[in-house]
Amino acid sequence: MTLATENPVTPELKFECETGNYHTFCPISCVAWLYQKIEDSFFLVIGTKTCGYFLQNAMGVMIFAEPRYAMAELEEADISAQLNDYNELKRLCDQIKRDRNPSVIVWIGTCTTEIIKMDLEGIAPKLEAELGIPIVVARANGLDYAFTQGEDTVLAAMANRCPKESEVKQEAEKTERNAIQKLLNFGKKAEDTNNDEYKSHPPLVLFGSLPDPVVTNLTLELKKQGVKIDGWLPAKRYTELPVIDEGYYVAGVNPFLSRTATTLMRRRKCKLIGAPFPIGPDGTRAWIEKICSVVGVEPQGLAEREAQIWENLQDYVDIIKGKSVFFMGDNLLEISLARFLIRCGMTVNEIGIPYMDKRYQKGELDFLAQTCQEMGVAVPTIVEKPDNYNQLQRIKEIKPDLVITGMAHANPLEARGINTKWSVEFTFAQIHGFTNARDILELVTRPLRRNNNLKDLGWSKLVNDEAKA
Repeated sequence: MTLATENPVTPELKFECETGNYHTFCPISCVAWLYQKIEDSFFLVIGTKTCGYFLQNAMGVMIFAEPRYAMAELEEADISAQLNDYNELKRLCDQIKRDRNPSVIVWIGTCTTEIIKMDLEGIAPKLEAELGIPIVVARANGLDYAFTQGEDTVLAAMANRCPKESEVKQEAEKTERNAIQKLLNFGKKAEDTNNDEYKSHPPLVLFGSLPDPVVTNLTLELKKQGVKIDGWLPAKRYTELPVIDEGYYVAGVNPFLSRTATTLMRRRKCKLIGAPFPIGPDGTRAWIEKICSVVGVEPQGLAEREAQIWENLQDYVDIIKGKSVFFMGDNLLEISLARFLIRCGMTVNEIGIPYMDKRYQKGELDFLAQTCQEMGVAVPTIVEKPDNYNQLQRIKEIKPDLVITGMAHANPLEARGINTKWSVEFTFAQIHGFTNARDILELVTRPLRRNNNLKDLGWSKLVNDEAKA
């Protein structure tokens, strides 16, 4: 972060912690985007009929895509340990191998597997050896704080499967010498051709599941600075997992990946780059600048790039400037989105968040405080594990122009005349990088533009009367 400030002392952030329930989706919903990202995977969710109903409803919108996930429904005999878990899971995985032949099977553990102490980690290695297909165990159950942490659990499990440099060399030694020589010669030519585009720096791996166009976009932005990406976790295919070894630099693209970051640091001895997240033009610039500073590259032209994006966003910024927004807390993207909207000129009344890892989000928190100082606004209160009853009282008193909330509270708030936006939409939308900042503002301004259209049609009085009634 190289944005200059007149006063080097940034304001202190205000944190509160309430005792509310976690009003979020179940983390097994991560299957919805991960099975599409990892194209040669198959996800087996091991749970009850309730889990199946949830997946059926949550992912019903993807009915036209061929899903690569299934439910292993636990019956009463399973729960009371009358059946052999190994035999049952072997039968299912045999069928998956026969029908789909994936490169990896990911077992998603649920609350029930936790309660009955199902030994998935003990069963998986034996079954993996018998089937000849890697089986990754991820306990992405409802005991997590937010539904996006399901991805965090899966990526942390996959991080342990990433090859090391020594393993790659051993694999190469198994091939014939002439084939090795051809590969080395080809690699050397390619390296000689491409190295001119990159500065010399330690290996860098990025982690976080993003759509392929966004991955390409962020990779090219770093390439313009001469920074080479040595891999993404997860890769497009499980067979292309990046090499991750001791001393590698790693950087996350999402605020909910603290478990993955911890695994990479502790198990693989990687060095985490604690940057803000590439959400909004300001966050993307700060993310690139931080990576460049750590790997020893001087960034070029980022101020002009950011200014150009802000100019293109001006029509949306004009709509929300001076408006207020209240985050109830749902998907752990709240800090990054709030920081971006403050930069757009909005007033953030409160940032509710289900769970806060202050170490992993330190770069983003510091950037939030810096943004508030530069915009000359008060630092909003960050409320961890908010009590929704108390939040509703505060919303009633404050009367914000927009509330970003989970789906459970959207309709009740709309019925009281309060504009809302589902936070889950930001999870599934492409919001990372310079070029996708417009998509964030498209979502944020949609309720406000809808109201303006209704007012033009003369319906505002009718809406207000209904809200009062």
